[in-house]
Amino acid sequence: MHFVSTKSNLQVSIEEAIFGGTAPDGGLYVPSLIPEIDLDDFKTMDNYQEFSIQFLSPFFVNSIIKDNLENIVNESLNFDVIQSDIDTGKQSLSMLELFHGPTAAFKDFGARFLSSTMKAINQESGNHKMNTILVATSGDTGGAVASAFHNQPGFDVVVLFPKGRVSPRQQHQLTCWGDNVTSIAVEGEFDDCQHLVKAAFNEDQMIDQNLCSANSINIGRLLPQATYYAWSSMQYFKKHSKETNYIIPTGNLGNAFACFIAKKMGFPIGKIVFSTNSNKTIIDFIESSVWEPRNTIPTLASAMDVGNPSNMERFFHSYDSQSLAQSLEAYSVNDQQIKEQIKKEYGNHQIICCPHTATAFSVYRDFPDDTKDNNHWSLVSTAHPAKFENIVEPIIDEVIKVPNSLSRLLKLDSSFISIEPRLEKLMDIIL
Repeated sequence: MHFVSTKSNLQVSIEEAIFGGTAPDGGLYVPSLIPEIDLDDFKTMDNYQEFSIQFLSPFFVNSIIKDNLENIVNESLNFDVIQSDIDTGKQSLSMLELFHGPTAAFKDFGARFLSSTMKAINQESGNHKMNTILVATSGDTGGAVASAFHNQPGFDVVVLFPKGRVSPRQQHQLTCWGDNVTSIAVEGEFDDCQHLVKAAFNEDQMIDQNLCSANSINIGRLLPQATYYAWSSMQYFKKHSKETNYIIPTGNLGNAFACFIAKKMGFPIGKIVFSTNSNKTIIDFIESSVWEPRNTIPTLASAMDVGNPSNMERFFHSYDSQSLAQSLEAYSVNDQQIKEQIKKEYGNHQIICCPHTATAFSVYRDFPDDTKDNNHWSLVSTAHPAKFENIVEPIIDEVIKVPNSLSRLLKLDSSFISIEPRLEKLMDIIL
């Protein structure tokens, strides 16, 4: 097992792929092959951590930390994955709750696994150099990465977020750490933050900083995210002998690509549908087969406000443009529809969902009955609604209970630095 660049035949080890983040040629790393699994090997596993170790092992078979994988998984993926059933009569519907980690968002899976993996690689290789983790966030990634690497020996963390484009509680999670975490508010949008990160990796002055990316461009974040799709699909398959179809709220496409990995490995996954907000880059590509990134539109589902999703690079590596456009299925949900769906889910089903999860519900509710009947659909819930209380509470006219993990963070002081979206400003801070 090697990892190859999407732009060339460059092959590297899993350690190089994880610490490099992006390839020197500007490509993203993907596995040299996707291992095919025997479902029987996973049918007896009722423990998510045990399941995840088995799932991830083929990707680390040549790694210096292959014998540490059990400890890494038990240390990092040590919170609940819940697929809750929603009773809709003859229609089989579930919600995949991925917000039970320390920062109440699905990003905890990838960020914590990446942190534990990097720490183990440094220990096994005897590397004592300081590494700078550089991450751009549209909301949840930065908080999860800051939490995962906070006070981790050997690592400094620099988090960039678009000023005024994240919810108040998201911003607090991004800026409450201090110590080895520096939070930067960029006067622009998420794509400006992402551009700065990419540009920093190409600067010769940054070589001595040992820059590492913790965005979903890092394969070390994508692989653990694939585990919960494999796990949840297997849990349903063991009971009903049916595949699970997923609707995934989508921004930078990392979470979506992770689901494709699990499906390609042979897990019982049927359709993979993307729900997007008013940023329609993916939608327009499906209709035209032409990839045209554009400026970001601010929406209520702010973590999905991405006009140029980085992980499309991985999809283009796996398909040609025309077959890819025919393979993907995506639907756009605007702010008014998000508001209406939050209200409907609470009023009709007593489900409180964040704006991102609401896009998945909206797409599902608009499906014709013959798409729903006799098929199992799982709607991916990416964040706890308490992170977006400023949006959700006025709609449902209720106060949302804050989970304990989030409550602890909200009591901490916060601070950040504001900069213009210029590379030299970022370099001054890092250097």
